[in-house]
Amino acid sequence: MITNDVLPNVEECADSLKNVLDALYVLNGKWKLPLILSLVQSSKRFNEIQHEIAGISSKILAKELKDLELNDFITRNVYPTTPVTIIYKATDYSRTLKNVLGELSAWGGQHREKVKQSMRRQPGV
Repeated sequence: MITNDVLPNVEECADSLKNVLDALYVLNGKWKLPLILSLVQSSKRFNEIQHEIAGISSKILAKELKDLELNDFITRNVYPTTPVTIIYKATDYSRTLKNVLGELSAWGGQHREKVKQSMRRQPGV
């Protein structure tokens, strides 16, 4: 959380910007964080994930899961059953996002309330 203490100098600000851009590059899009959150809760099969995260197409889900696996946020375990069983699981590395997800959730709740209050103040809405 950013407080109103001393502002960072130019170098600290540039470093911070670089770090934010790196994080956004890896976690870009609207699906990656919800996917990580879903899999941190429990390991799941592809169809279970798609059912839990409304609105994601199977094509996008497959792409996002591959990206998350490449960045070590999830593992894909294949079991030699008939038919083959594939289970996606969050890694310990994905759990390093716990504070980020908590802060994002808190901010999202505040923002939703702000929008609701703003809509109540508008005449005719």
